[in-house]
Amino acid sequence: MTITQLEYVIAVDKYRHFGKASKACHVTQPTLSMQLQKLEEELGVIIFDRSKSPTLPTLEGVKLIEQARVVLREYKKIFDVVKNNGDVIQGDFRLAVIPTLSPYVLPLFLEQFSSKYPQVNLIVEEAKTEDIIELIDKDEIDAGLLVTPLHEEKLIERVLFYEPFYVFASNQNILFQKDKIKASDLDLDGIWLLNEGHCMRTQVLNLCKKEKEGAGKGKNLHFEGGSLETLKNIVSGGRGYTLLPQLATKNLSPNERKMLREFQAPVPTREVSLVHGRSFLKERIIDAIEQEIIANLPDSIKTPKGGKVSVVEIF
Repeated sequence: MTITQLEYVIAVDKYRHFGKASKACHVTQPTLSMQLQKLEEELGVIIFDRSKSPTLPTLEGVKLIEQARVVLREYKKIFDVVKNNGDVIQGDFRLAVIPTLSPYVLPLFLEQFSSKYPQVNLIVEEAKTEDIIELIDKDEIDAGLLVTPLHEEKLIERVLFYEPFYVFASNQNILFQKDKIKASDLDLDGIWLLNEGHCMRTQVLNLCKKEKEGAGKGKNLHFEGGSLETLKNIVSGGRGYTLLPQLATKNLSPNERKMLREFQAPVPTREVSLVHGRSFLKERIIDAIEQEIIANLPDSIKTPKGGKVSVVEIF
C-alpha cells in the first residue's frame, strides 16, 4: 500500500469517475486503474463498484475511504509541521467563501495579504455553507469564511466581526416611508430573497419569524438567485425590498443610499467567522488571514469589546 494509491482512491471517490480522477491526478486512466486494482488485491476487498455510473464505493470501500482520509491527513501534517516551524510563513492554503461574503470581504484583504506573504499560495473559491462544511470534513479545503454559529462540534470558529443588516426598500414600498424598521414591520410578500441553500435566506426568514412557504405569495413575479447585487438592482428598479448586510451597502450610489433604512435596537446582525477543523496545523497562515481581515474592516463592524449584539441564527 502506498500514499499514491490512497490519493487515487480519494480522487475516484471525489469525482465518481475513473477518467476524471486520473486527469485530476495527472496520470493516465490505465495507470490509476492498475494501482487501484493492486490495492484491492493486496487488501482483499473491492473498493469501487465499476458496474455503476457514476462509480460508487462498496460498503467495504466506504470504510476504507474514510480511513484513507485519516492517513492522508496525518501524512500531510508532516509537511505542515516543517513549514510551521520555519521563519517564513509559506505553503498552500485553500479557502472557501460563501457568496454573500466574497464580493465584499475578499477585496478588503487579498491584495495586502498577497503582498505581505508572497510565499503563501492562497487558493480561494466560492461555495455555500453546507458545501464548505463538507469540504473541510473531506480535507479538500483548509478553512471557510462564512456566517456562524454553525453548531458543529467538529469545527473551530474564529469570530472576525459582527455585521448589521439594513433594509433596502424601493420608494414604492411601505418600508421606504419609515425612519427606522422593526422586525415586525417586515412583510414576506414584498421581500426579495436569495434562493434555497443560502444561509442569509434562512436568517431573513428567522428574522421575520414566518415559515418560508409564505415568502413571496403575494407577487406575480418570482425570482430565485444567489446574488445580493441582483436583488439590489431589482429593488432599485422599483420593486419591493430586501435586506443587505452592511458591507454590501458600501458602493451604493447617493440615490440608492436614500433607500436604506436602519433597524431599531437591538439591530439584527450576522456573525462572520473563519472556520476550520479541529485537526489543524496551518495556524500561522490562518492567523495571518485573520489579522489581515480584521485590520482592514471598517471600524463600525469590528468585534465589539464587551458589547452585545443580536445575532440572527442561520439554521
